[in-house]
This record gives sequence, structure tokens and C-alpha cells, in this order.
Amino acid sequence: MAAISQHEYGLLFLNLIHILPLSTMLSKPTFFAFIIVAFEALFILQQWRHPIFHFLLLPYFFFAIKTYFLKSKQPRPVYLVDFSCYKPPSKCKVPFSSFIHHASMIEAFDTESVEFMAKTLVSSGLSQETYLPPALHCIPPETHHRESINEAQMVLFPVMDELLSKTKLSPHDIDILIVNCSGFCPSPSLSSIIINKYSMKSDIKSYNLSGMGCSAGTIGVDLAQNLLKTHENKTAIVLSTEILSTGWYSGHEKPKLILNCVFRMGGAGILLSNKKQAENTSKYKLIHSLRTQRAYDDTAYYAVYREEDSRGILGVTFNKDLLQAVSETLRSHITLLGSQILPFTEQFFHVISILRKKLIDKSAEIYTPSFKTVVQHFCLPSSGKPLIREVAKGLNLNGRDIEPALMTLHRFGNQSSSSWWYELGYMEGKGRVKKGDKIWVLGLGTGIKCCSLVLECLRPIVEDDKKSPWK
Repeated sequence: MAAISQHEYGLLFLNLIHILPLSTMLSKPTFFAFIIVAFEALFILQQWRHPIFHFLLLPYFFFAIKTYFLKSKQPRPVYLVDFSCYKPPSKCKVPFSSFIHHASMIEAFDTESVEFMAKTLVSSGLSQETYLPPALHCIPPETHHRESINEAQMVLFPVMDELLSKTKLSPHDIDILIVNCSGFCPSPSLSSIIINKYSMKSDIKSYNLSGMGCSAGTIGVDLAQNLLKTHENKTAIVLSTEILSTGWYSGHEKPKLILNCVFRMGGAGILLSNKKQAENTSKYKLIHSLRTQRAYDDTAYYAVYREEDSRGILGVTFNKDLLQAVSETLRSHITLLGSQILPFTEQFFHVISILRKKLIDKSAEIYTPSFKTVVQHFCLPSSGKPLIREVAKGLNLNGRDIEPALMTLHRFGNQSSSSWWYELGYMEGKGRVKKGDKIWVLGLGTGIKCCSLVLECLRPIVEDDKKSPWK
């Protein structure tokens, strides 16, 4: 074959230049492969038979192959399409005066127990408009299995209905269902109750989480994320709640009476998907998650513990070492999370301050890295004002940062695993969440265990939900 002319070579070169816009249309591995074939054709046409020209293309060829396989193995992003929060009916409101009046009429409580609950309520940070289920408005409270089932249906069904309505999906579109409730675990399970109610498809993957405490809501989302990473083109729903009628304590031990005072009705539903079209409709993308725990340590393990009292009455004990155990758990969790998401400069200054304190000046303060360099909003555990302020102190957060947690506690009480989504709804209602903002959802529960989720806002949030609990 005769060598092509210089004019023809110039035309061939121009054609190669003209195909560069294909890089915006093709995947990188395909584009690299296309370029390699084009240059190989050029070498053949030019009769450049020396092996060196062909060997020069080998690294690019292997790079294209490697990039292709790495991309094919990489799971699709997981999107948080939308979420819904339950707002109980007004008839379930329980002002302090009603709570104390009813408690004084219950024979199981003595005067000292009623006075302790009254003091706890006043200092709890709760408002006069939190909610208890109908079964706990009875005198004495009805804590039978049937009442717990009724409460579960009262909370979970409206949450599910609203979530499906907001996302315009049918129950048959759901591939994965995760329901979490720490204290109530019926048989059939809560997830089976949902599947039965909505006649969901037979091959749906369902999970029921119990005993995980307040962190179960974030753990459920983490579980859904892991399932979506291994199952392509799927949609998942996570339902979070706590059934109070089964956890009511009718005894005299003060550490167990705290639960009666601060835990209130609530529930949330979260829709996640890894479908390609979800990128255009979702509110958030899940960009990072981390789970740690300290159940191996006795202090943390027994900090919040369900057990019978001396009279055989079942209740949840909040031990005096709780804040210390929480502080230690959070310290290790935040250190690990910081090493994964904080910029190099923040990590560098932190390490330098530690070395300075150990080697030069033992009185020097250790630099606390600022998570505000990567996160704009915080959804914190709303278990109580002391815990919220303890977390804020450790992270150098200001009043605006912890306002959603304090307001959620004030308006709705401690809603256990669903409280974080009320906080996010509060920020959306205030118009604080902007496109590109990062949100840190910090879950904390019995064990003690931690679960963090980092979300990225994908689009402007226009809060027009008439059923929002903050409306």
C-alpha cells in the first residue's frame, strides 16, 4: 500500500480533531478506545510499521480497559427522593397539666413519682403541644398488644400514604421495605403489616429492625443504601417510628420514669432510589455514611437498658453515666468521620495541635476541626436539651446550628428514630437548605451506637407541602 499524501494526512488529522466533541457524548473508556483505533488506523495508512509506534498506544489501551471495568463495578449513586413526617391529630395533645393530672389519678404512681415527672417535664425542653397515643390518654393507660398495633397503624399508614402521594408512586413500585421500631416487635412483623395493607408485590425485600434505639432511623437508611448498591434500578422505603403504648412504665423507679416524660408520638417515611431518572427528581443525594458503636464497653452498653424493676415491672433505665458514654462514643465516631470528609487543612491543624500539646506545651488547647467547612446544616439527636448542647459544644456549633434540634424537641418531643426528618423538614420550611448544601444527619441510639449520613441537596427546595408538620 502506497503512503498517503501530505494533503490526505492533513485531512485525516483534521478529522481526528473534529471527533473530539464526541468526548461529551461518549463515556471516557469508549472515547479512549475510539481514539486508539483511529491512531492505529493512521499508523497503518502511513505504513509506520515500526513496533515502537504500536507499543506507544498500549498504555492508553490498558488505561481504557481499566477505566471501563472500574466504572462498570462502581455502584450507582443513591438518592433520597423525598420524605414525609407524621403530624398526630390535635386530640392527642398532652399539655403538662393534663399529663400531671392523669398521672396523679393512676394508682401505680405514688406522690413522689408524680412530682419527679412534673419536674422532669418542666426542665425537658418540651412544649405544651406534644402528643401521646390515644391508649396513653386512658386511665389507667392501655398497654395491651392490640393497642400497640393500633398505634403502629395510626402512625405508619398516613406516613406511607403521604410519601407515595408526594412521589407519585404506587406500592407495586417499591422493591425494598425497611421498618424500624425499637420497643415493639409483633409477629407478623411491622413490615408485614405494611405489605399486607398495601398489597405490595411478592418479591419485595422486607426488613424489620428492632432494639436499635433512636439511631434506628439512620441505620435503616444506611441499610437501604447498602442494598441499593448491590441491586440495580431499585426503589426503597424506610419507615421509622416508636410505639409508646408498649413502652409506658407504671412503676416508682425514677430512672425509668424519664421515658414517660420526654418520648412522644412521631413517624417518618423516606424514599430512596438508585434509578437514573431519580437524579432529576430527588431532593438529596446520599454521599457518605458511617456506623460505629461501643456495645463492647459495659458503661456504654448499660447506659440505656431495658429491664424489670424490683417489682417485676418492665421499663427502660437511663443511667447516670449516659452523658459520659455518649461523649466517648461521639468522640471516636466524629474523629473517624472527620478523617473521611474534612479537608486536609482542618485535619493538619488538629494533628499539629495534638503534637504541640504532647511535646511542647501541655497547657495548650487542642484545635477542634470545623465541620462547617464541609457541612452547612446539622440534624442532631433531639433526645434532650443537655445532650443537644453537649454535642453542640463538642462540634463548636452555634445557636442557629442547633435550632432545628431544639425546636423539634420543643414542638414534638423526643420522637426517637424519626426526629431527624422533622429537623430536616424544619430547615426546609425555613428556606435554609440551598442547592449544593451538605446536611449531616447524626444518629445516636442505645448500645451506644452512632450512624452518620451526609446528604447533598440537588435542587432548590420549595416547601409547599400542606401536610408538613411545620405548616
